[in-house]
Amino acid sequence: MSKKGVVALVAATALASAVSACSTGAPSGDGGAKDTVEGQQVGVVGTQDQIEDIDRFCGDDEITVALADGFGGNSWRKITRAVFEAEAARCDNITKVLYTDAQGDTQKAIADINSLVAQGVDVIVTFVDGGEALLPTIKKATAAGVKVVPFVGSPGGEPGKDYVDFVSEDITTYGENLARWTIEKMGGKGNLVMLGGLPGNSYSQGVYDGVVKAAQESPGVTLLNTDGPVSTDWEPGKTQQVVAGLLTKYDAIDGIVADYGGGSVGGIRAFLAAGQPLPVWSANDSNEFACLWYEHAEKNPTFQVATESSRNWVVKVALHKGLAAHNGIRNDEPSTYNLDIIEDSTDAAKAPKCEESLPPDAILSSGLTVEELQALFD
Repeated sequence: MSKKGVVALVAATALASAVSACSTGAPSGDGGAKDTVEGQQVGVVGTQDQIEDIDRFCGDDEITVALADGFGGNSWRKITRAVFEAEAARCDNITKVLYTDAQGDTQKAIADINSLVAQGVDVIVTFVDGGEALLPTIKKATAAGVKVVPFVGSPGGEPGKDYVDFVSEDITTYGENLARWTIEKMGGKGNLVMLGGLPGNSYSQGVYDGVVKAAQESPGVTLLNTDGPVSTDWEPGKTQQVVAGLLTKYDAIDGIVADYGGGSVGGIRAFLAAGQPLPVWSANDSNEFACLWYEHAEKNPTFQVATESSRNWVVKVALHKGLAAHNGIRNDEPSTYNLDIIEDSTDAAKAPKCEESLPPDAILSSGLTVEELQALFD
């Protein structure tokens, strides 16, 4: 559908945290939101090619949607927001698109959702960085008639009851698959590190659990961070500082699994600054991550890389599911996506993709075109 009538707005600073869903008026779609659709399933596992066109779920009534981000401070979140807004623009009846950024503050994330409910939002798609601390707020929003769909970062609870559904890749399998590839390229021995994001976030913990499983199957491998993922805040500068500290602490690091390729570039710089050979490294895809491999692989034969999709596109599915629930339409798209390795420096058919015409932070698998990515980072 056309983009006519869509107004993309950045939501103002959240209302005071004392505002709660229970004390607000009904959402703007009150009376239009439908009951649970007969036969609707949650937690369905599938692949990206099963995603449907949003036209099926738009409905006819005017709708306000929002993306409530737990942390908007890196390029992955910026791209994901753009994907969300571009997808919402395809429904003529979506008249407002709101956005909030909790900046990694759980209390602000709670206040943001309460504020969106107070503003009469019909559908809230949210990356829950604060984990289960957000669940009571999400349940209140659901009770108020708002269709809430968390993606990638889980609040716990029960999908289909506490909120519409939870949309993500198979997080543990993501970590397990990349760790197995990394361990294989390490020759089945050596020291391994897993880099995560914000402290305590459920996504990094899920990836870490997969890495642990793979490491336990490889007796020659030592996972150095035994108490959970190494926190990097998903920021390249912080990642560089953290990895510099790890290089000082440990005699050797032979392999790294990261849950953010865009942050990994900071870690690569830490190795270069320390004069240490670059290790085997796996993450999700990022333009600069691939470009750095081409720049440094020749002088660092141990530096092999692999990526899976950064899957910004799952935010589309979260929006589809929220709209479908609001409009009483059954949605059969998968909620959990199996991802494959899409870049592998040891496989000519999957050679890393460095697009020099794009900025370093671009993500080629995001779902945006090259032209859209160029415009976003101008």
